[in-house]
Amino acid sequence: MPRGVPRGAPRGGPTAVTRWVRRNLVVIAGLLTLGYMIVPNVVVMVFSFNKPNGRFNYAWQRFSLDAWKDPCGVADLCGSLSLSLQIAAWATLGATALGTMIAFALVRYRFRARGSINSLIFLPMAMPEVVMAASLLTLFLNLGVELGFWTVLIAHIMFCLSFVVTAVKARVMSMDPRLEEAARDLYAGPVQTFVRVTLPIAAPGIAAGALLAFALSFDDFIITNFNAGSTVTFPMFVWGSAQRGTPVQINVIGTAMFIVAVLVVVVGQMIGSRRKKTAATI
Repeated sequence: MPRGVPRGAPRGGPTAVTRWVRRNLVVIAGLLTLGYMIVPNVVVMVFSFNKPNGRFNYAWQRFSLDAWKDPCGVADLCGSLSLSLQIAAWATLGATALGTMIAFALVRYRFRARGSINSLIFLPMAMPEVVMAASLLTLFLNLGVELGFWTVLIAHIMFCLSFVVTAVKARVMSMDPRLEEAARDLYAGPVQTFVRVTLPIAAPGIAAGALLAFALSFDDFIITNFNAGSTVTFPMFVWGSAQRGTPVQINVIGTAMFIVAVLVVVVGQMIGSRRKKTAATI
């Protein structure tokens, strides 16, 4: 037996570092994945403070706050951004309202073709965007509809609807029907039961579907490009600018939106944790 090794001690066992890695393997993998996803956002953020010598903002030259002082300094940038926000807001309202009603109908009621409708709901999620974009374009052209704001809005509501239905449906399926029965036993009417019991319980699923619809609508390029006509949204403006020269203001807008999204998530988590603490103390 080698000197310094006590009798009965295990030989060749895992070290303390190996044991620590095994215990925290899931956390490490999650952090690495999160870092991989955040790196592009960090690059966009860093280059929002760049002052390139030419038209392309691809190489770091020198630090500058000029783009942050004048984010609308590029022609049509803020106009396309405002248009994208309007389309995303209206598409979110339309898709959330229709998707919530469809989700409740699919979960709460039994009717003919219910299984077929359930299958059709997933079609826009599984179908390639270019196929849906070409199909919608063909529909609008055959109907003689002029391409523009309204065709883009209709297309966005259509492909966002499936995501809202999926999110709300999962929440409604997990609801305890005894809560609504208890409200009815306490002489609450159908409207009062829905407003005070059903809607607050389903609210997280509805909010998740609405946020997902807003992000998908604002970010969409393929379906918008097919059905926009002369309308230029922010993703289309970015794509066009990438061919002529990417202005730094695009990085500024992207950084601002990333910060706003992070703040929304953080505030939501804080509100959720506070509610859990309040419920635990009651």
